[in-house]
Amino acid sequence: MSEIFKKGGSEYIAAEIKKAIENETRTAKISGDWEIERAIRLPSNFTLILEDCHLRMADGSYSNMFVNQNHDTELGRTIAGTDRNISIWGRGRAILDGGKYNGLSEKNHSQNGLPPIWKNNILLFTNVDGFKVSDISCRNQRWWALNFVYCSNGYLGNIDFCANDTAIDENGNEYHGLIRDRYAEVLVKNADGIDLRQGCHDILIENITGFTEDDSIALTALNGRLEKAFSVEELPSDICNVEIRNIRTAAFCTNVRLLNQGDIKLHDILIDGVYDMAPECPYMDEGRYAVRVGDVKMYGTRHATADETYNITIKNVRGAQVSVISLAGAMKNIVMYGIEAVGNTKMLLDERTNESGAI
Repeated sequence: MSEIFKKGGSEYIAAEIKKAIENETRTAKISGDWEIERAIRLPSNFTLILEDCHLRMADGSYSNMFVNQNHDTELGRTIAGTDRNISIWGRGRAILDGGKYNGLSEKNHSQNGLPPIWKNNILLFTNVDGFKVSDISCRNQRWWALNFVYCSNGYLGNIDFCANDTAIDENGNEYHGLIRDRYAEVLVKNADGIDLRQGCHDILIENITGFTEDDSIALTALNGRLEKAFSVEELPSDICNVEIRNIRTAAFCTNVRLLNQGDIKLHDILIDGVYDMAPECPYMDEGRYAVRVGDVKMYGTRHATADETYNITIKNVRGAQVSVISLAGAMKNIVMYGIEAVGNTKMLLDERTNESGAI
């Protein structure tokens, strides 16, 4: 690790947060380049300003960089434990860096003493009402960069990503640049940018740029281990009332991905302005879709019905890979216009099914 990163970043930032609470400003400004060893908890009604700052996860750590105060507590799984009004603002150079990959993956997590995979999120907010993350860069995320579960009334804007593009061939040689037909050699898999999971609603996502190894923006309404770990029974599980605007990313999979299965509803979503930057990206050879809704593959207990996937508007989308739009499964009230296909890209891959969701 470069000598520019000062050790003890977690303790330093936690102390600055404590000081800001005690002096009642409830705002802390962090500058400089720090190594982060363990998760920093952000309390309600608090603003963290990152000004000319580079925070990098310590080598060998299995931890998030930021979580909300009541995350992963019994209280945090109740309405009484909802954290509120948490903001992270970047000024100038503001970088959140996953650092050196720690080897924790979807295949080996929660085995042989390893923690769950979501410990590799740079930021993980659960049960937060009112949040803002803006004007930051995320680098080398070890899995999804920014992850939200049962979060509402939020803003995510002016965020740039640059995922790890390392691959290792069958002889153990490391190279850079992800190649589609050599996907098994990709070192850090499923490195999304922003993920909204079960229970997320009333959120604006805009002005997102950069490169992500998997999906740049994913709204994924499933009921898996992550959701069961952080669900809030008193709150609705739907993903809804989300606006996604001006996405200009290169994604090894999809720029904007919507998926729901197994009784969880996904509805009232606006996607306005998705521009596939893959042809200009030096970190990968090709992606898949600009916008993808649904999947023929099973991720949940069953496929969604049309009464569970509805009121989705997709407009002003330019795609340059396999297909601009991909639709699969049952859905209703899907509106699409202003769709542009570059070169030989297919306009629409349509695998929609009947209203029951039967495949």
